[in-house]
Amino acid sequence: MAATHDGYYLPHGTKWPIMGSIGLSLLLTGFALKLNGSAVGSTTMIIGVLVVAAMMFLWFGEVISESESGSYNKQVDHSFRWAMGWFIFSEVMFFAAFFGALFYARVYSVPWLGGEGAGGISTNPVLWPNFEAVWPTNGPGDIGGAFEAMPAWGIPALNTIILLSSGVTVTFAHWAILRNRRPQFVLWLLATVGLGFLFVGLQAYEYIHAYSEMNLRLTTGVYGSTFYMLTGFHGAHVTIGAIMLSVMTWRAMKGHFSAENHFGFEAAAWYWHFVDVVWLGLFIFVYWL
Repeated sequence: MAATHDGYYLPHGTKWPIMGSIGLSLLLTGFALKLNGSAVGSTTMIIGVLVVAAMMFLWFGEVISESESGSYNKQVDHSFRWAMGWFIFSEVMFFAAFFGALFYARVYSVPWLGGEGAGGISTNPVLWPNFEAVWPTNGPGDIGGAFEAMPAWGIPALNTIILLSSGVTVTFAHWAILRNRRPQFVLWLLATVGLGFLFVGLQAYEYIHAYSEMNLRLTTGVYGSTFYMLTGFHGAHVTIGAIMLSVMTWRAMKGHFSAENHFGFEAAAWYWHFVDVVWLGLFIFVYWL
């Protein structure tokens, strides 16, 4: 049983971590089997996804119940804040690796292949003597075929306005709960969720257009691969953040959270501001420059 000892909450024994481990193992095993052409790969993946989804739903529900029952104290709240902070830091490092790959390709690799700098003295004549160092590029030998670069001032610019606006609405939601104004809290959360899913929908349309009409694909050399790796992972994070805020909206409608106790929402808001900042970097370095 859960208990509080010396001012700190000690949770009860739980089966959810092992259930999550089993689900992830099934998911990754199924993915590996699918890559190798196994007939059971897809089925194993689906089972893994369902197990992980069930684990998250049941575990999060248990934590919500404990929080609403008053089981947690200030020390637990402090631990939650540190945990979320470290999680977001790990996400910063995740995207830093992909931004680093883009930087290395544009500033070093492509110019070297074109004969620039000390690295290009031997690289260009030996490997690709006719390669011109221009960006965007599909690589030496035009391995990705003819393609069009994604312009910055269409859907990407609109999505920038949408995502920055969602950062404003989630901040208004935070201000509302700090003043215990629940109707405004719910309203601003609904606006944030709507803007988040609108962003995802427009990005999906952008991808369909890029694949079908611009021949911009993962196989379109270094430009295509870095474009989809950065924007795709960011889109996945926006989707996760919108789902998190949808749960917070549902909880707010049920009367959860108060001016003194609302870290569940606050953690989702931190995450949302993080994806806002990452998108600004993407818009500038992937679309604009």
